[in-house]
Amino acid sequence: MDVYADARARGLVPDFFDARGEHRITRPDALQAILDALPRHTARRYLNGAVVVRADDRNAHIALADEVHRLSWRLLRGEQTIAEGSVDGKDMQLPPDLAIGGYRLELLAQQDVIERAPVLVAPQRAFSGSFDRVWLLTVQLYSLTSARNWGIGDFSDLARLIEITAPLGCAGVGLNPLHALFDDCPEDCSPYAPNSRLFLNPLYIDVDALPEFAGESEDRSAIAREAQGPLIDYRAVAQRKFAALRRAFATFTDRASASRRAAFAQFRRDRGVLLQRFACFEVLRRKFGARWWQWPDEWRRPDDARIRRLRESADRDEIEFVEFVQWCADDQLKACAGLAAARGMKVGLYLDIAVGVQASGFDAWAFQDAIARNLAVGAPPDMLNVAGQDWGICGFTGSGLLATDFEAFREMLRGSMRHAGAIRLDHILGLNRLYLVPSGFSPRDGAYIEMPLQALLAVIAQESQVNACVIIGEDLGTVPDGFRDTMADWGIFSYRVMLFERDHDSSFLPADRYAANALVTFNTHDLASFAGWRSSHDLATKRALGLDPGESDDARRHAHWALHERLKAHGIARDDFLGVVQFLSDAPSRIFAIALDDLLKLEDQPNIPGTVNEHPNWRRRLPVKVEDIAERLDAGFAQAVASRRD
Repeated sequence: MDVYADARARGLVPDFFDARGEHRITRPDALQAILDALPRHTARRYLNGAVVVRADDRNAHIALADEVHRLSWRLLRGEQTIAEGSVDGKDMQLPPDLAIGGYRLELLAQQDVIERAPVLVAPQRAFSGSFDRVWLLTVQLYSLTSARNWGIGDFSDLARLIEITAPLGCAGVGLNPLHALFDDCPEDCSPYAPNSRLFLNPLYIDVDALPEFAGESEDRSAIAREAQGPLIDYRAVAQRKFAALRRAFATFTDRASASRRAAFAQFRRDRGVLLQRFACFEVLRRKFGARWWQWPDEWRRPDDARIRRLRESADRDEIEFVEFVQWCADDQLKACAGLAAARGMKVGLYLDIAVGVQASGFDAWAFQDAIARNLAVGAPPDMLNVAGQDWGICGFTGSGLLATDFEAFREMLRGSMRHAGAIRLDHILGLNRLYLVPSGFSPRDGAYIEMPLQALLAVIAQESQVNACVIIGEDLGTVPDGFRDTMADWGIFSYRVMLFERDHDSSFLPADRYAANALVTFNTHDLASFAGWRSSHDLATKRALGLDPGESDDARRHAHWALHERLKAHGIARDDFLGVVQFLSDAPSRIFAIALDDLLKLEDQPNIPGTVNEHPNWRRRLPVKVEDIAERLDAGFAQAVASRRD
């Protein structure tokens, strides 16, 4: 078969128009590399893919891809058959009034299963929240400084921030991804390139708050020194925290109370096999000192029996230590969510989910049938990135998710929803199609792969309702026609950034043009802060780094004028960030997110895309301690957000 025909048959889009309107055709050798890297799955003759049934359509009709001659079928939930029958022709009917949940449809010839497909019975919409119009504060958790933390923001700092902001009418606190990174390589600190999206970064644990930790032996003066300065020393923080966590674990092992042991045991039961495998993976990673595909054969894809033997081996204490650390992190995050609820926050924690994971991490090892480790997620050339983008992370494949009943995607959602009232799905456009760059090739040589959008939205709606969690989709960039309508139909909030909400003449849109079911904000972590935008500090910084800022000085001056005109037309006299706050507070969007960096008038942004070591991304500390934040807020802030005290 011709490589292009083979690619299309397997869901690839090898020719497309990029953001500049240029027709791009993927090179044959690059396309073959993508095909070789995709997980191989059995071709289907009759079942086109996942069957999605909405709550208001209980009489699900399935159009088969080819005519069936006297086959039987059965519908299973778990291992239990709940319905069966026969089919002859090109369509079949599922039983009416199926309960919301996941099923498996199997076609059989004689007694042999010849094809199977997941059946997803989904709520009509995702959870919509029990609030009208609210505002949230967003912060990079690592950046918080305090009189007591160990050089990086932690969950106790988050609790303090909740206590400070709740009386101001704040409905929740938004955070950077809290995903587990590689704790033995702390300099690799981007929260958007995680080891695992299923587990938490232990550096956010407040070790002093652990009942098993006695901190008398800690050198408090050294800790205080490490907490000074504008940048986080991740290696120093990690060394101190993990040494302290090991002492706490030793104390727990020797003399933990019955209630603490019971709580740990419950956590292990709750997280089940995934926690067991994550702990084993972390121990194996340290033992072999190589990427998992370079490990001995028996550990590249171990079965349950081998994992059980490892957990009973001489490594069992190290494995339990990893589980203990995850329990400590989960317990403290859970306490923050409980505190937010107790203080009347109607959203609570708003957590971010990265679009992909590192190929050498746990998720790629645990879900090898659903994640292609040799394919990086990225973007084709556009106006701001003429060479295209390789984000250095790998993502799901549609055929892999389909073949595994969407298990990896579902577990990713559950891991982040455990203690969240809202989550943001980074690059939600990737649920429709992902741009894949094969290893060894330029981002110019990638291709799109189609994803099972409706099935993924059905899984999101299921998990959203079960966990009472609002879903926000980061839908920035070139949005396909109808995509936002599809999101809205499933109850997923749009993500509207004021800096991008401009008309054809570059004027800022009026407040009433913003969507109601949306989160609105001035900027993102990848864009200039308000102070940096106003002073053009971001343009100067990018030029100093040799980057094209994508905007001229004249264009920026025009944007400043356009903002002034929009605020004036809205009846807002002040021309500063609080003027923007008042303007966006009046928008009909149900959630308004305000960055703490903007309230503190900081010029530097958390991350400059296109840089790794050239700029201190994800390392900056806030210059104001969390205890002093309330007194640093402008006196007019409460008035600016008054309309959003839900």
